[in-house]
Amino acid sequence: MNRRGSGILLHITSLPSPYGIGDFGSEAYKFVDFLKQAKQSYWQILPLGAINSDYNPSPYHNISAFAFNKFLISPELMIKEGLLNKADLAPAPGFSRQRVDYESVIAYKRKLFHKAISRFRKRKNKDEYEKFCSENSSWIEDFAFFVVIKSHFRGRVWSEWPSDVRDRKLEVIRSLRKELQAKTEIEKFLQFIFFKQWVSLKNYCHEQGIHIIGDMPFYVDYDSVDCWTHPDIFKLDKSKKPVVISGVPPDYFSRTGQLWGNPIYRWDVLKKRKYYWWIQRIEQNLKLYDIVRVDHFRGFVGYWEVPAAQKTAIKGKWVKAPALDFFNQLNKRFRFLPIIAEDLGTITPDVREVMHHFRFPGMKVLLFAFGEDNPMHPYLPHTYEKNYVVYTGTHDNNTVKGWLEREAKPKDRMRLFRYLGQEVSAEEVNWEFIRLAMMSVANTAIIPIQDVLGLGEETRMNKPATKRGNWQWRLLSEQMTSSLAGKLSEITEIYGRG
Repeated sequence: MNRRGSGILLHITSLPSPYGIGDFGSEAYKFVDFLKQAKQSYWQILPLGAINSDYNPSPYHNISAFAFNKFLISPELMIKEGLLNKADLAPAPGFSRQRVDYESVIAYKRKLFHKAISRFRKRKNKDEYEKFCSENSSWIEDFAFFVVIKSHFRGRVWSEWPSDVRDRKLEVIRSLRKELQAKTEIEKFLQFIFFKQWVSLKNYCHEQGIHIIGDMPFYVDYDSVDCWTHPDIFKLDKSKKPVVISGVPPDYFSRTGQLWGNPIYRWDVLKKRKYYWWIQRIEQNLKLYDIVRVDHFRGFVGYWEVPAAQKTAIKGKWVKAPALDFFNQLNKRFRFLPIIAEDLGTITPDVREVMHHFRFPGMKVLLFAFGEDNPMHPYLPHTYEKNYVVYTGTHDNNTVKGWLEREAKPKDRMRLFRYLGQEVSAEEVNWEFIRLAMMSVANTAIIPIQDVLGLGEETRMNKPATKRGNWQWRLLSEQMTSSLAGKLSEITEIYGRG
């Protein structure tokens, strides 16, 4: 990322597919071809972790820090692998091409998975599968068992399981593993198929000169296999319930702050163990991605912890974390540490010092640049430095068109038009933002596909602090035209990013 380049932000779930949700099938390969035609260098996606499908499809809420989202597996590729046949795919629900209906998708794909595992079990040669399980033995057995046992206890949070199971008493766990082994094997098999399909797609990206920027949440969910198997690295009480939880303090956007509810790490314990769990987690992400964007990066330096009984984040406090020691240990383990630091919001000087010391690029978001009368606003392009990634917007923002139509105040619009030197309509503002990002000195520019297409608010990916309608938007195959690729290719070349 030390040279000029650009790319597109599009999560896997948003890809076209006849099976209700984007996957690793032929449409993913077509999108890579579109990126190459448009002379892009990067494809940025959201986390690929195993979602808690029972209640939350957010890619930022995972039941494991290591496992993968099995619902991104391509049925089309499973046919090619001889695990399904075309007759298995019928009858398929009448899936929407424009939105993901997670409940229908999950029910449909689970039926396909059961058919696939039946065929797989009949195969004599399972060397590739066994090698995968061996190489991932540090997490895959516990993950698969956790998924099955959670279903066995009807979806209850792990701390509400019988105490012998909650506390992982050896004899009880051994007996349950034996009883539930067949179901556990299904989950391991699906992790194997996911990884095989993803690696194939990632290799194709590399062949086309495209690098993958992935995303890693800082925290893990409380109701996760990580908390169940490693309770000592989290601040939990004797009943394994959180003592304190995560959030951010009150600010300009929220008078009560944000209460996220994740368990807080015990950095003293992690440090004594030379951050072994974290090193494994980084290693896993570097297997999946070429570059990792770390969400809530400031948590490595200092984090806001709130007593678990609180209903808002007001009565929390800042606690320091051993960032310098942590990243020094990572540098000993990894030859390269290709990290993008998500540094949005109020960032203190100590966080900046860590970023500069380890040369981690930060983020700039153009949608934040026009909210105040400040000619040296840190999100205005003329204030950037090279070691940044500039975005027109992120998955948490409105689209550029949606912002101008629905969110921008008259003074925001005036400041934008003054900066551009002209008034622009909602139909053309997306390309003006793309031009600002591309012409900036920042080494990397990333554009959400919705902004490349000039789409409105109805296509935004996520609206923070809301629970319905998020993570559902999908791209249509016919929207990826040669003329659009040509237009993006031209602006990429003009500003030396091709």
